[in-house]
Amino acid sequence: MAPSTSSVVTLNINGEKYTLPVDHRTTLLDALRERLELPGTKKGCDQGQCGACTVLIDGRRAVSCLQLAVASEGRAITTIEGVAGAEGLHPVQQAFLDLDGYQCGYCTPGQICSAIAVIEEHAAGWPSAATTDVRPEAGVPELTADEIRERMSGNLCRCGAYVSIVQAVARAAAASTKGAGSTETTEAVA
Repeated sequence: MAPSTSSVVTLNINGEKYTLPVDHRTTLLDALRERLELPGTKKGCDQGQCGACTVLIDGRRAVSCLQLAVASEGRAITTIEGVAGAEGLHPVQQAFLDLDGYQCGYCTPGQICSAIAVIEEHAAGWPSAATTDVRPEAGVPELTADEIRERMSGNLCRCGAYVSIVQAVARAAAASTKGAGSTETTEAVA
């Protein structure tokens, strides 16, 4: 008897549980868009290279075109539809809106999900390839434009809105650390 090629999975997406049968080869991206009618996550290259399909899985960014739906069961998945809260837009969304961090908007959902994770990774002290001093005693590196560009490099924008994207990430990061004594300004990161 041949093994089964499908399963019934329960996915926790944006705080809601969805139970659906899926073929074992179904990507999380296809389950979101085609089965659950959550079209915010975009299909770009379908090879994990453009970042248009970036979502947050357990708070970490992931390209959903390379993540199998069956492997996502039991994990907290946040799509662009679940980023804003009841009180309004997420600070990253607001910064993208205020600073025109988009043009056509196709890559924007993935950019925003990635930016949310970038800010959290930076605040936790994770170094990037652009971090000059990775010694633990050096502390959290300054979130410079080079740091933001490196950390966001997995997300492509065909329209070329990179300058505004970097400024939006910097503004949202500054807003999230304002209570922690940060004096960085968006204008310094250009």
